[in-house]
Amino acid sequence: MPGIIGKKIGMTSVFGPGGENIACTVIEAGPCVVTQVKNEESDGYRSVQLAFGEKKEKNASKAAIGHFKKASTTPKKNIVEFRDFGKEFESIAELGKEVRVADIFVEGDFIDAVGTSKGKGFQGVVKRHNFNGVGGQTHGQHNRLRAPGSMGNASFASRVIKGKRLPGRMGGARVKTTNLQVVKIIADQNLIVISGSLPGAKNSTVILQK
Repeated sequence: MPGIIGKKIGMTSVFGPGGENIACTVIEAGPCVVTQVKNEESDGYRSVQLAFGEKKEKNASKAAIGHFKKASTTPKKNIVEFRDFGKEFESIAELGKEVRVADIFVEGDFIDAVGTSKGKGFQGVVKRHNFNGVGGQTHGQHNRLRAPGSMGNASFASRVIKGKRLPGRMGGARVKTTNLQVVKIIADQNLIVISGSLPGAKNSTVILQK
């Protein structure tokens, strides 16, 4: 599955072929560097390891510095491995090769995006699980509007069953959004415009997969 690493720039909108306004996300995708190529003989499977984002050498370990020197590149922040790519992408699987967004995607492609969602802290059940709350303020229900309600357990089980939808930490998780369409590619600036929203905040790392 070929792909590329990018940084989320923000959102904008473009006009579609029918004049409709399409909300889009702009990603600075690449350039990435191939830092390792794996094959069945030595590793048991085929994959390409890409690196993205500059990192100061003083903040990198000696092992990482040596790994990047094999690819004749400087230390990078993000490393992602892409497995099971097709024959049409074998030309990319070359150590030290620079991979740009136009090498992987074309306008009209449907892709998947993987990122870390925005952290929202500790939230209640109304925001976290879309509960409606108890509702109404009659019969003394003045302070139960956003409460989860009954747990549903009495003498049997006598505990809260695992997986019960309750308040807790929300966001800050790895999220994959599928079937996003590539609206536009600006090759000279390494930008890709994708319809819809992608997980993560501005300047966060996003993995785009075909």
